[in-house]
Amino acid sequence: MTRRQPQPALTPWRHWLHTIIFEADTPGGRAFDILLLISIITSVIVVMLDSVNQINARYGPQLATLEWGFTILFTLEYLLRLVSVRQPLTYARSFFGIVDLLAILPTYLSLLVPGTQYLLVVRVLRLLRIFRVLKLGQYLSESRTLGQALLASRRKISVFLLTVVTLVIIVGALMYLVEGEASGFNDIPTSIYWAVVTLTTVGYGDIAPRTPLGKALAVGVMLLGYGIIAVPTGIVTMELSRASEPVVSTQVCPVCAAEGHDTDARYCKRCGSLLEPNGQG
Repeated sequence: MTRRQPQPALTPWRHWLHTIIFEADTPGGRAFDILLLISIITSVIVVMLDSVNQINARYGPQLATLEWGFTILFTLEYLLRLVSVRQPLTYARSFFGIVDLLAILPTYLSLLVPGTQYLLVVRVLRLLRIFRVLKLGQYLSESRTLGQALLASRRKISVFLLTVVTLVIIVGALMYLVEGEASGFNDIPTSIYWAVVTLTTVGYGDIAPRTPLGKALAVGVMLLGYGIIAVPTGIVTMELSRASEPVVSTQVCPVCAAEGHDTDARYCKRCGSLLEPNGQG
């Protein structure tokens, strides 16, 4: 078995930077995260206000300046996050690393494709860090349990979705044969659209059967829809009951920036590096 080579220690200034940016258990780190959360919320509000025509017409230049200001701020923060870990590519490929990158790309893309700046609302995903910032370890544990349940349910849900797709195709084809263009079912794709809307109990009402046979088929689809809705819920509930509920800490790995470690963990669950005690450094 090959022994893992020890990672070189962070330089003092990178260690200090990591403590400020990633550790919420230090005064400086907590202040940084709170300011970051406020900036995220403000930037999302700015993007939403910019989409309102009346506000955009009056304050468009000012809102654009604010958007660019937040983008530059978050770009600098993203670069500092990469610098403050020993494996920047590992962090860049992590969930929060991808979210942090997506939070700044739309503004730059808007220079080439106007309108893409409204995708900046993805920044709201960065608010998930609030559980770590406010030391809500129990919420981190619950989110981990939910993630385990969804992951364990993926095969069952995939089979279920494939069955539903097959069913709506068959129902759509039957409704096209029964009703036809006279009732608005102009083609099979349109009939499949009606089947999906009906099966999910949404019921827009833009297309409806008119013949007795078509209405009878619609009743069957409606009743079937109520049963189908309960299936994925039952699958996930079963996996939730099986999933363990470990308590996790707010500790962040100084090498790969992985989170969600057990409270008694000494080494990173992802890269195996030694974890530093919270609040030290």
